[in-house]
Amino acid sequence: MTLAPQPRLGVGMVGYAFMGVAHSQAWRTAPRFFDLPLTPDLTVVAGRNADAVRAAADRLGWRDVETDWKALVARDDVDLVDICTPGDTHADIALAALAAGKHVLCEKPLANTVAEAEAMVAAATGATGLAMVGFTYRRVPAVQLARTLVEQGRIGTVRHVRAQYLQDWIADPAVPLSWRLDKQKAGSGALGDIGAHVVDLAQFVTGETLTGVSAMLETFVRERPVADQFSGLSGTGSTSGATGPVTVDDAAVFLARLSGGGLATFEATRFASGRKNAIRLEVNGSAGSLAFDFEDMNVLHYFDASQPAWEAGFRRIVVTEPEHAYVGAWWPPGHGLGYEHAFTHQVVDLVDALAANRQPTPSFADGLQVQRVLDAVERSAADESRWTPLNEPAEGAAR
Repeated sequence: MTLAPQPRLGVGMVGYAFMGVAHSQAWRTAPRFFDLPLTPDLTVVAGRNADAVRAAADRLGWRDVETDWKALVARDDVDLVDICTPGDTHADIALAALAAGKHVLCEKPLANTVAEAEAMVAAATGATGLAMVGFTYRRVPAVQLARTLVEQGRIGTVRHVRAQYLQDWIADPAVPLSWRLDKQKAGSGALGDIGAHVVDLAQFVTGETLTGVSAMLETFVRERPVADQFSGLSGTGSTSGATGPVTVDDAAVFLARLSGGGLATFEATRFASGRKNAIRLEVNGSAGSLAFDFEDMNVLHYFDASQPAWEAGFRRIVVTEPEHAYVGAWWPPGHGLGYEHAFTHQVVDLVDALAANRQPTPSFADGLQVQRVLDAVERSAADESRWTPLNEPAEGAAR
């Protein structure tokens, strides 16, 4: 028996570098492993360089190309716009796509400023299309299990959260400048690039929000070589001998209060030598604890405080059983998943939501909440680490 094809979902992607590659793989793979109610069609990818975007389209599986994102948004065969560009373009592209009646998937952080994020939320609220922000690490099965255990009350009342995102790709001062080190394009450095992820994970797993922060930001290397060519996160590139300023933070450290009364500490750095992609989250509750590290991403550690002291200890759960979120579509138990799978799960959840005309999560409103945290961190750090509530208006805002 031949199954009838599912309705088509025309996808147009803007940007084709690191995130564009990951998103492309996910759009290609999702319908091959999951039974989707819509069939993603890799319709068109946009980039400014005609030769480069054509080469990327051929390599990544996109049928057509545009050299102007506005032309992509205007196309009748595009139902969803996938934004994989630097942060300074997110708002313009998302607002135009929503105005054109398209669905939107936007990489994190949602925008470069709270004002931009607020405008995006307002546009999404009144739009016919649905919008989601790409906090992809939510889709790791072990993270999903952590959230489930908290929801079930298995660790009791949340008292502490410790969240870290540690990388080392710019620890060498010889690593050249890129857009990620330019505040005009990136909005912030480690804070927004990777700190946003652990802020979202902490809020997602606990089901609580951050209400205030006290923060420090630091830029360790303030001048770097200017790159003739740069290969992204590998930290390599050819340089001309000239140097330019680094205008973002290299590291962010902050304390926070959770809406349930618990305490939290956050650290985001791209200067942790030896740490390649260490996303660490530990949650301590009145009845137990959870611990996760992305560098061992198929494992969740769980401590049950109800056990007698003589036999108590953290239990190592290998999260590869078919009962775990998403895992049943993949491999036999014990055959672990990798970085790319969370992007595939993101596509699955988004397509399911679109087919049901249901708001996908995380929503643009969720992205705005994280943006408010990033803004409060920057304002606190600029004011000698002063305690900064999230509901305190930014300087110049109406009070």
